[in-house]
Amino acid sequence: MQVKATIFGGTGDLTNRKLMPAFYNLYVRGDLSEGSEILAVGRRAYTDEQYREIIRGWILKFARLGKDGAVLDDFLKLVRYFRMDFTDAAEYARLQEYEQDRIHPGMPHLIYLAVAPQYFPVIVENVKNQSWAKGAGIVLEKPFGDTLENACALNREMEAAFGAENIYRIDHYLGKEMVRNILAIRCTNPLFGRAWNKDAIESIQISALEDVGVETRGGYYDHAGALKDMVQNHLLQILSIVAMEDPCDPSAMHANQLEVLNSLHQIHPSKIRNIAVLGQYEGYTAEDKVDPQSGTETYAALRLGVDTPRWKGMPFLIRTGKKCGVRKIETVITFKRSEPDVEPDVLIIDIQPTEGVTLHFNIKKPGDSIDLERVSLDYCQSCNDIFRLNTPEAYERMLWAAFSKDQSWFSQWDQIETSWRFIQSVQDAYRSAGLPVYHYEPGTQGPAEAAQLTADLSTGWRQIR
Repeated sequence: MQVKATIFGGTGDLTNRKLMPAFYNLYVRGDLSEGSEILAVGRRAYTDEQYREIIRGWILKFARLGKDGAVLDDFLKLVRYFRMDFTDAAEYARLQEYEQDRIHPGMPHLIYLAVAPQYFPVIVENVKNQSWAKGAGIVLEKPFGDTLENACALNREMEAAFGAENIYRIDHYLGKEMVRNILAIRCTNPLFGRAWNKDAIESIQISALEDVGVETRGGYYDHAGALKDMVQNHLLQILSIVAMEDPCDPSAMHANQLEVLNSLHQIHPSKIRNIAVLGQYEGYTAEDKVDPQSGTETYAALRLGVDTPRWKGMPFLIRTGKKCGVRKIETVITFKRSEPDVEPDVLIIDIQPTEGVTLHFNIKKPGDSIDLERVSLDYCQSCNDIFRLNTPEAYERMLWAAFSKDQSWFSQWDQIETSWRFIQSVQDAYRSAGLPVYHYEPGTQGPAEAAQLTADLSTGWRQIR
């Protein structure tokens, strides 16, 4: 397929580490044909050739498919670079002149906003009336706006300019192999499908922990925090997939996810102490571009309820944090104990960096005793070289879906708005109750106070290794 992509933020980490390797993988797969063009827009003074050589190094480091020199050379011929300051409205006249003869009718075209959210409005405002942008799909990264009010205003402007059907809000977690596998596990295994409810399950934990701090993203992160950066989009999306009804009907996926988000138990300030714990790692305020007096949370733990007949009364435990000593995204389903002194069955779905499934259960020890021992069934999908090579990366999947106009695995506006309102209610209740942002030591899995959210359960937060 011949395609056109225009990337604002062409010199940023997202383009270098994710987008260009994903485009290259699509090219190696044969999905992108000769005549395609990928235009990177950035402020730095590069020629096409200089930019291509920079991108070559990133592709060699991060692409999953073979890095044959001749194939890579051919791919790089599709890549061009355009220097401009995209915050300067006057610059867009030059972009119009450059682009107007490079767009071919019928060729799928994506405009990718690989920039910080505060730049979305200025780019949208300036490209919406340019002829080269007509009919293009607009791809945005999370978070979608920096407040609910701003997010709503931006959405109205984009839908008016480009049409709702042409807006692709990427949550790359939805493209991850094991997030998609959650549906297969539920649909095709009666062992789990019939027990996927409050009667059989004690709790469900969704964790996204990182071993690094804010690194070069201090300015953005200090304005966003863990709730907006991770919970409002990634983790609530995973929760909606885990908890939704009728997971075997792909056509109803969006409506079923939205039903879960609308059914989240509403937050009241008088109960927030038992629902949320926010934390900040020691040394955060000394990070580059972070306010020395910052109270921004780098860790968030929530105990949520979903008020549907399947789940009402069963806790969903969500946590995310930076500098937690481990890089891991997982979903843990802890089933109810058969007896108080018998360990529960536990299903662990590993999402990142390892992809796989582990089931812990009990079995009688060999011999005449009736003592039990703990055993595990472990499936590691990403440990298999063939599976790893044949499994598209999340961005690879999402880019191809956008070119193909497949909206099924993109975040929809009503989901985003519902998530925004819920997270805003959490933040408002936390502030209203005067609760502190607790400190935790780097290398630990969050502040000790998070344990209070699991105090009444037979198992607490899983210690991830």
